[in-house]
Amino acid sequence: MCFAALLTATIAAVTIGSHRLNFTAALHGIPPDYEILMQLRLPRALLALWTGGALALAGVLFQALLRNALATPYTLGVSGGASLGAVLAIFFGWQSIVGLNAVSFAACAGSGIVLIINVVVASHRQRLSSIGLLLAGVTINTMCGAGILFLSNFVGVLGSFSITRWLMGGMDAPSYPTLFWLSVTLTPVCLAVLWYSREWNLLSVGETWAATRGVSTGRMLLIGCVAGSILTGAVTALTGPIAFVGLIIPHALRMWVGADHRILTPCSFLLGAAFVALCDVFSRTILAPVEIPVGVITSLLGGPFFIWMLSSYRQGIQT
Repeated sequence: MCFAALLTATIAAVTIGSHRLNFTAALHGIPPDYEILMQLRLPRALLALWTGGALALAGVLFQALLRNALATPYTLGVSGGASLGAVLAIFFGWQSIVGLNAVSFAACAGSGIVLIINVVVASHRQRLSSIGLLLAGVTINTMCGAGILFLSNFVGVLGSFSITRWLMGGMDAPSYPTLFWLSVTLTPVCLAVLWYSREWNLLSVGETWAATRGVSTGRMLLIGCVAGSILTGAVTALTGPIAFVGLIIPHALRMWVGADHRILTPCSFLLGAAFVALCDVFSRTILAPVEIPVGVITSLLGGPFFIWMLSSYRQGIQT
């Protein structure tokens, strides 16, 4: 079912747009249909799929590690660090760093620095604490938000617009080399998260419970923290922060397939990818030719859905 949703979303992302596409002409290399398909829609669809899958998988991971149903890919402050890094690049007017897009490069650097700070702060006597990770992440996110507001006061109208636009979360068609390196980065991380599904099951119950069953809790917390941060930081650097994906997709799937991470993690990746791809289709077609940032669409859809889901959960408890 999740794979069918992914396939449907992929086809929709490539075929639906503000411009009617002639696939026969596109497949024969006839412009402008060929350029629209190969240079705009296909790379953008692939980025949307990677973004949704990575954020949903990171959401499952952080909810298991922190044993907190409201944990999201941004709980550890990685999104805040990426956002602050991007805002710094916009503030200083950097165009490129070592030949790469400056905003994306700075966002990656910001997320990496925040990850290191988070792990150091949360470590005590060479042990990593899930509560420490949560508290450090919330604190760092708040500090990064304050830094963004501070810098926003000293940029002009154009800089302020760029910052606001980036923080809304949006999709642009990336180059194929960028997609290649994104795939090279995320594929082994996704496979590692799936490989340790049994450990996430045990950690979601409790660190003591997991330790009595032979799980090295400190090591697994570190692996999960690094994996989730890479999943979040890599896509956030290219799209900006996109909310609710890592929150609503895992919750929706738990109501359907249960809490076993051996099933939950792959299904979350597939359904998260389909969700963001469809949101991207809406973002560029609903008010075409005006394009709405995809982060706005996910928030508009995700907020009411989560409220409904929370209401249904409470009614289930009362009955």
